[in-house]
Amino acid sequence: MRPMSVQRGNILWFALLTLIIATSIIALPVALSAQSLELLTISSRPEMVTGNDVLIEAHIPLKDAGKHPAITLNGKDVTSAFHPTDSGVLRGLVSGLTPGHNIIEIKVQKKSAQIAVINHPNTGPVFSGPHQKPFACQTEDNKLGPALDADCSATTLVTYMYRSTDPIPPNSIPIVLPGKLPPGFKAYDPAAPPKDLAKTTTSQGKTVNYIVRVEKGTINRAVYEIAFLHEPDQSLPTPWKSAPGWNGRIIYNFGGDCKAGYRQGVMLTAVSDMKESQGYATVTSSLNIFGNNCDDVISAETMMMVKEHFIKQFGVPVHTIGEGGSGGSMQQHLIAQNYPGLLDGIMPGASFSDITSVALPVADCSLLEQAFLAAKQPWNDDQKKAVSGYFSWATCEHWMQGYAYDPTQKNHPDGHGFAQSAPCDKKVPEDQVYDPIKNPHGVRCSVYDNEVNVYGRDPKTGFPRRPLDNVGVQYGLAAFNAGKITAEQFIELNEKAGGYDNDGRLVTNRAVADPEAVRIAYASGRVNTAGGDLGNIPIVDIRPYMDSVPDIHDQLRSFATRARLKSAHGNADNQVLLTVPGPKDPMPMGLIKLLDPASIYSVQSREALRLIDVWLDRIDADQAAGSRAAKVSRNRPAELTDACFTDSGEKIAEPRTYGKPGRCNDLYPASADPRIVSGGPVAGDVLKCQLKPVNNNDYTQPFNASDLDRFKAIFPQGVCDYSKPGIGRDSPKPWQSY
Repeated sequence: MRPMSVQRGNILWFALLTLIIATSIIALPVALSAQSLELLTISSRPEMVTGNDVLIEAHIPLKDAGKHPAITLNGKDVTSAFHPTDSGVLRGLVSGLTPGHNIIEIKVQKKSAQIAVINHPNTGPVFSGPHQKPFACQTEDNKLGPALDADCSATTLVTYMYRSTDPIPPNSIPIVLPGKLPPGFKAYDPAAPPKDLAKTTTSQGKTVNYIVRVEKGTINRAVYEIAFLHEPDQSLPTPWKSAPGWNGRIIYNFGGDCKAGYRQGVMLTAVSDMKESQGYATVTSSLNIFGNNCDDVISAETMMMVKEHFIKQFGVPVHTIGEGGSGGSMQQHLIAQNYPGLLDGIMPGASFSDITSVALPVADCSLLEQAFLAAKQPWNDDQKKAVSGYFSWATCEHWMQGYAYDPTQKNHPDGHGFAQSAPCDKKVPEDQVYDPIKNPHGVRCSVYDNEVNVYGRDPKTGFPRRPLDNVGVQYGLAAFNAGKITAEQFIELNEKAGGYDNDGRLVTNRAVADPEAVRIAYASGRVNTAGGDLGNIPIVDIRPYMDSVPDIHDQLRSFATRARLKSAHGNADNQVLLTVPGPKDPMPMGLIKLLDPASIYSVQSREALRLIDVWLDRIDADQAAGSRAAKVSRNRPAELTDACFTDSGEKIAEPRTYGKPGRCNDLYPASADPRIVSGGPVAGDVLKCQLKPVNNNDYTQPFNASDLDRFKAIFPQGVCDYSKPGIGRDSPKPWQSY
């Protein structure tokens, strides 16, 4: 794990232990370094401490060995809180912080050093901005009893479960709701040890009883869960001493979907046989599930606070690995980019780069459907597919079932649209939900309303600023140039496409992004431009192929992230793309079979976890010269390469490329999307394009004079010039607050 904060640059560790024995003071071993007397916060950044305590490391120069350190908090002696770790590093959990600014000081003889820490409440916020209101508590839904306060706090609950030697029933449901146990596990009663208790061997080679400690509580208004191997009658790991069950690594789980918040959400357990059996600690929370709150800033803040709590209780992890699919992949990419140091490696599944840029081709599906319904020209499914770019038009229909406005319905669809102001989750009181006529000041549940702390509001309308834009987008351009649609269809398609109003309803005019929202989207890191740490950490992207199902989790998205990494860093050496067979059955049975421990997806996920762990260990051990990115590149295990797997499990190792020859691309062809068909880049990172005049030479089927005039009338300002970067593009700065 890289330090969360360093007050005076990098430190050369000597890890020497000196025992100071004196009658007038508490005996303290101390960690020595070759540099100055120093204090470091290792549970969080010093300006982002939460919960009234902080884990501190003290470093004393070698020349001061044998001298008596004294450590104070705001002038009060706290030396007794400091203890040596197994390796001799001096750490102390300093409690009793006051709200806001605190000073911790160390003195050795006449020398002293200070560190200032800023303490925030355990309920947050820290950097995400003002809390959402209203906010529905769901502690009872999470089996934690009634909420203790308006911030949805609850009493922490610790339970134990064990892995039974009984076989797991076939087709067991892998998604575990609160109060339920994962397949193969049973409740553990220390007073009545079970006869069917399994044993397991951790990644460190330690064989232990397969008993899992599960802690659930509330942090930052979220319900969190921490689970790892531990027997109730044994000592827990601490910041000073390890324990045999935990292998020193955290797997932080991020959940999928994407819906607006205003509620605590229900937390699905992250416990799984694959992770716990090897000794990993699995950690997650209800606000790290995008289906509960689709805001990566709140997700990052919650992860930071839950990880801080873990470190203060159990110790500093060797490294922290992110995992999770779909919306969970977005969180991993964006947290790595915008809040470096929280994640040391990530394993996104069924991945997307971010929510802001993917919302554009998603919203396009309904605009295309609107044009088809209003068109005089007939459209067949092959032509619809050609202008959508997806494997089939059914993929767009799949998007419209829950993530885009459905023009065939008079009111809002049953699902949730990125641009729509409603519907909200049922936990939000109906009388508080926005209605343009009946309740214009009510809660709005679009993605952009959900991120209003980042985007701010348009002073003219009061609605959140929105980066949604399709000005200049020539829908169906590639299909027209390939002769798959006629000139009349091409013209009519772009005449009828339209856009969205502030409530996410279809209108005839194109959607015009708020210029400030576009700037903010890039500068705040809401668009994944592969900045921050994203180019400096291992990424193992494992994808079940679902393009042909049809399904919204299409393979293009992994190639989009790769294109962004190459644009930002000149290469994507830190990213490995793995493609495995997708589900062959309809959901949910398809998902159950996909997550079966014997499936190719599960087998390769276990192997990917093993190898990313090896990769991280090699990086940490690399003391040779070079940047972090260079160390990531040269330490990747030889067997961890781009690959795809056949239905029989055969591994085809070859570089994964978009649209180029290869066995993997033959087996698993990658589709496009409406923006790529309109001429946009595979990276998909242009929110608002620069424009150029309509030029008849750009079309393989040149317009006649009247058609050209008609087409120019659709685009009076010009059409997208994708040879130029998107308007407002900027590099995000890390660790921003709102």
